[in-house]
Amino acid sequence: MEIIFTPNALMALLTLTFLEIILGIDNIVFLSIVSGKLDEKDQPKARRIGLLLAMLFRIILLFGISWVLGLQDVIYHVNLSFFEAHFTGQSLIIFGGGLFLLYKSVTEIHHKLEGEEESTQGKASSSLGQAVLQIALLNIVFSFDSILTAIGMISMKEPSQGGFGYEGAMEIMILSVVISIVIMMIFAGPVSKFVNEHPTIQILGLSFLILIGVMLLAEGSHLAHFRFGNDVEVNSIPKGYLYFSIFFSLFVEFLNMKMKKNRKTVKLHNNKIIDNKLKDTDVTN
Repeated sequence: MEIIFTPNALMALLTLTFLEIILGIDNIVFLSIVSGKLDEKDQPKARRIGLLLAMLFRIILLFGISWVLGLQDVIYHVNLSFFEAHFTGQSLIIFGGGLFLLYKSVTEIHHKLEGEEESTQGKASSSLGQAVLQIALLNIVFSFDSILTAIGMISMKEPSQGGFGYEGAMEIMILSVVISIVIMMIFAGPVSKFVNEHPTIQILGLSFLILIGVMLLAEGSHLAHFRFGNDVEVNSIPKGYLYFSIFFSLFVEFLNMKMKKNRKTVKLHNNKIIDNKLKDTDVTN
């Protein structure tokens, strides 16, 4: 424990916690969109379960670092005249997560703009289990991305060699995961409420998930060393570009909301919070 309270360890913990929160933005957006389809009483439960699963998956993966690193070994090699790839367990998981995120985002946009409202109570009650399943599946992918970032940042060399040692590095990574998840739990409710009350933020959020899905596809292809012909190899997309576009888009939308705050918002399909507000307004009138 003495290692954790050194200035270098505290700085590493602060930096890693900040990165975990930034990397968790996509998780919060996905949680907000998925939980927004549930009844209002079930939404906090879905968010808590989703974030607790995220913390659980990350801690389990940290204790299985050797297994996680083993996923980088090639399990299947494809060599055709026009295409070559070296598939690893890590690349398949990330590539599959990107496909799932693209599918989910596009279907959610379609449902919110052109879908039909769910009218039966049975569908509403059963959707909690479906939401938790979707959150769990995507958390597996997000957890891999988060843990690989943590492993790359925290040195497991012995303190005499300039690192934190295995136990010290594990403690720093686990603490950063727990602290970041607790912070996200605190802000998940207000963020989800804000997202679900503003249709443009919902569509922007789903568009961000499409961007993240494309980024995961590119990263999975890069990890598998996709090569077309002799010269064209797929590269990963730097996360800085992605997060800059997200924050810039949100900044522009906040300006639009500030300028047009008195305008009536468009009602999207299956938005529980807006539906409840409209019902309350009708009763009052």
